[in-house]
Amino acid sequence: MTRDAVCARILGAAPDPVRRVIAVVGPPGSGKSTYAAALATDLRAAGTAAVVVPMDGFHLDNRLLERDGTRNRKGAPQTFDVCGLLRLATALQSPGDVIFPLFDRSRDIAIAGAGRVPATCDTVLVEGNYLLFDAPLWRDLRPLWTVSIALTPPRAVLRQRLMQRWLDHGWTPDQAAAWVDDNDMKNTDLVLAHMLPADLTLSET
Repeated sequence: MTRDAVCARILGAAPDPVRRVIAVVGPPGSGKSTYAAALATDLRAAGTAAVVVPMDGFHLDNRLLERDGTRNRKGAPQTFDVCGLLRLATALQSPGDVIFPLFDRSRDIAIAGAGRVPATCDTVLVEGNYLLFDAPLWRDLRPLWTVSIALTPPRAVLRQRLMQRWLDHGWTPDQAAAWVDDNDMKNTDLVLAHMLPADLTLSET
């Protein structure tokens, strides 16, 4: 499905009740951030006020992960504040401004109060790995999405993109391969194995 067709599907949905809240979901390396940003640009060009809200702002701090013994599994479902994400997803239907956290990948930390959905925004694109995850609390997100879009490139493509991500951050090939195989691809398999049905599924992104 082309991006134009996806935009038409979104624009054909009524705000419910205040905003359209669109989930862009997929495993690590599936291109969620890039696709959501491009979709937001298209929607703005069509006259719709659109904002992207990344799920990554709900990463738990590394100090909590170290205390819990889950630092080596960062990005797994248990390393996110799912209750905070649920509160935000619910708040997106309130009529005023909505503040949300952002994740600074270069510093590997979440920053509270770093993003804003203005009251004038009628379409929010939430992007993240586990927005359709079929597990307690996570599955409570599903009814909050006006339209859900799943990105599912081939597994080999995902691994290649993830390797390049960490190489671009200055990691050695051995460091990147160890993290991708021991963490990122495990999270990929979790997402793909436990994803609730999406309204739209795109295998090539």
